[in-house]
Amino acid sequence: MTDISELPHKEKMARSKKQMMWFAIASLIMMFAGLTSAYIVSSSRRDWSPVELPVEFYYSTGIIVLSSLSLFLAKKSLEKDNLPGASLFTLLTFGLGTAFVVIQFMGFESLYDQKIYFTGKGSNIAGSFIYVIVMAHLAHIVAGLISLAVITYKAVSRKYSSSKMLGFELGAIFWHFVDVLWIFLLAFLMFFK
Repeated sequence: MTDISELPHKEKMARSKKQMMWFAIASLIMMFAGLTSAYIVSSSRRDWSPVELPVEFYYSTGIIVLSSLSLFLAKKSLEKDNLPGASLFTLLTFGLGTAFVVIQFMGFESLYDQKIYFTGKGSNIAGSFIYVIVMAHLAHIVAGLISLAVITYKAVSRKYSSSKMLGFELGAIFWHFVDVLWIFLLAFLMFFK
């Protein structure tokens, strides 16, 4: 194992930034572990009424998986110094990420149409949890979209290359994390009604 003190300054900084990203991801995992644990505990309440997830949540899952694929292809393009390809795939990823958010809000409309409300008269605890879990995830998707906007701008401006892609890698790590997190949350909500 390499002693970190032997690494050049630039490499130390890259390593530190990646470690900070992983610490942030670990804290997000703990937050969602708390939310899903509270959901499981609350599901034993007498007033618990299972909620059917809107079909839009399933459609959005396909969109977010495609966004991870396009970001993967953007990174592969960047590694080959194919800057037009990297630009195209980052633009596509941003567009798919935006579509994910739009479809998620369409899912909220479907919940509302089913008379499943976040709070107030007619609300139920299961529905409220779905709103909280999905909105918490969407907040992180918005952070991911901001990161993707920066990545996209830099890719289109040709500020990345195969030897200069730390910012891209950090943004990609976060985006792939929120993608995997959504798949986990959807599976969780499907199986723990």
